[in-house]
Amino acid sequence: MTPQEYVEEVLRLVESIPEGRVMSYGAVADVLAERSGRNSARQVGTIMARHGGGVPWHRVVTSAGRTPPGHEREARQRLLSEGVPMKGEHVDMARASWLP
Repeated sequence: MTPQEYVEEVLRLVESIPEGRVMSYGAVADVLAERSGRNSARQVGTIMARHGGGVPWHRVVTSAGRTPPGHEREARQRLLSEGVPMKGEHVDMARASWLP
């Protein structure tokens, strides 16, 4: 898989996350690892920062449930409006995590 194809696969997967659910950067990387030969949560984060504006970017969080840096307030508002369960300032990953 080429780097551009990987970007497209990451964005396609993020697009498929249902409203009210989230995936961690690592989970996105894990789901695509076998097909892509890549498995880096950091790379997924870079892709989301550079290309994620057209997909539900707020549904991708850290494994601890933290929202994207610099976009915490907007992401939290979007997640709450979708009914994502929260624990304080973080997503309740036990209840909100989704895998395809």
